[in-house]
Amino acid sequence: MAGDRLRGVYIPLITPFDRSGEVALDAIESLSHEYLDAGATGIVALGTTGESTALDSAEKRAVIDACSRVCVERDAQLIVGAGTNSTRTTIAAVHELAGTPGVTAALIVVPYYVRPAEAGIVAHFRAVADASPVPVVLYNIAIRTGRNLGSAGVLEVATHPNVAGIKQAASGLDLDTLTLLAGAPDEFEVLGGEDPFLFPLVLMGGAGAICASAHVCTERFVAMIECGLAGKVDEGRAHAEALLAVVEAGFAEPNPAVFKGVLHAQGRIPTPDVRMPLLKASDAAIQRSLAAISVATTV
Repeated sequence: MAGDRLRGVYIPLITPFDRSGEVALDAIESLSHEYLDAGATGIVALGTTGESTALDSAEKRAVIDACSRVCVERDAQLIVGAGTNSTRTTIAAVHELAGTPGVTAALIVVPYYVRPAEAGIVAHFRAVADASPVPVVLYNIAIRTGRNLGSAGVLEVATHPNVAGIKQAASGLDLDTLTLLAGAPDEFEVLGGEDPFLFPLVLMGGAGAICASAHVCTERFVAMIECGLAGKVDEGRAHAEALLAVVEAGFAEPNPAVFKGVLHAQGRIPTPDVRMPLLKASDAAIQRSLAAISVATTV
């Protein structure tokens, strides 16, 4: 992957909006710098947390370009969400990444809504990887797509030379994920995508995480993952236990509303707004999250 392995913490960046409802590009750049300063390996643009489905094509391009400027300046990795529920439109989306400075990979979700067979999902990923000008990172999140790609299917796709790894967002450290970790080829990295289970996943062989919760307490999430990679079980467990309440509070209402509410309360983005059909987080949820963050940054 352009000489860079997937490793560490990646922030699936929110898309902040200004008071007129436009994308706040200055805030995207400032947040990206903050997260890289805090030890993140890279930025993920246009992921689920970035509300990519609510952005038009011009807004998506502007977000990519803003993240590109920062990641090129900082020599950081940039992964861009480009998956759709159609193989043809996904290939078109990855083609649009060609020549974009700093893009190190495309994040491609299991096709949603259409509920293809596992063989169809494997064929989809292979076709996209064949066409992509950058390495592909698979994204397995059955709770959103309605289809899980099992370990056998993932390991089949993992042999493709243009597939770099996977964001595995399983609802727990299940047998399928453990089988994937045990059988993954050396050049294929597994990143955690379900925030409560990141530390044990890394201890079992994962390379890091694409972690929405790391929008807050970033340094501590980075420290937790580094402990996992180094096998520092007791120290990493202390981080994981302290951060669990942060994760729970951050996902108490539909993502990314609570994280946006917190970032706005901290003065880091101009509004807490999300786009419908999402709604802004309640004041109670934001206060609970701020309280959890306060504890996690002091213990």
